[in-house]
Amino acid sequence: MSMASIIILAVVFVLDVLAFVLAIGAEKRRNTATFSEDTSGRQYCVYSSDAATGYGIGALLLLLAGQAVVMVVTRCFCCGRALSPGRWRAFSGFCFIVCCRVPRMMNQFLCLLAGSVRNAYHTKYSTLVISGPPRCAMLRKGVFAAGAAFTFLTALFAELHYLFFAKARHAAAVPPPIVGGIGMTRM
Repeated sequence: MSMASIIILAVVFVLDVLAFVLAIGAEKRRNTATFSEDTSGRQYCVYSSDAATGYGIGALLLLLAGQAVVMVVTRCFCCGRALSPGRWRAFSGFCFIVCCRVPRMMNQFLCLLAGSVRNAYHTKYSTLVISGPPRCAMLRKGVFAAGAAFTFLTALFAELHYLFFAKARHAAAVPPPIVGGIGMTRM
C-alpha cells in the first residue's frame, strides 16, 4: 500500500473517530430540565448545558468531511479509470453501496441533526397545563447514541471501501503475466 493511501486512511479514520466521540459526548451531555418558579408563582423549565447541540452538529460535520474525503479520492467509485475485475473491485463496490447508498446513511444524519435541533429547543413557559408542573421539551434518551452507532458503521464501511478500492487500483496497474503458448492470431 502506498504512503498516500495510508495518509488518506489515517485522515478518514481520525475524522470518523472524532465524529463518533462527539456523538457519544452529545448523548452524555444532552439537556435535562428542572422546574423553577418566578416571582409571580408561575413554574417554568430550567435547562442544563446546551453542549449536546454543538457536539451533535460537530459530529455531523466531521462525518460529512470523512465521507467527502473518501468520495473525492475514490471518485465516487464510478468516475475515473476502470478498476480491474476481481474480488477487490467487488468488495469495494459492496462497501460503497452499504456506506453511501443505503438509507442507513440518512438515518445517522437525521439522528445527529434532528437530535441537535430538538436538544436546542427550549420551552420557557407552558400555558396549556393548568395544574401541576409544566411540560418541558427534552430529547429522548438514545437519539445521539443511535447516531453514534450509525456513524461507527459508516466509518467502518468507508474505510473498507477505500482499502479495497486501493487494492483494486493497484491490481489494475500490474500487467498480467505473459504465458507462452501457441499463437492463434493468423487463423
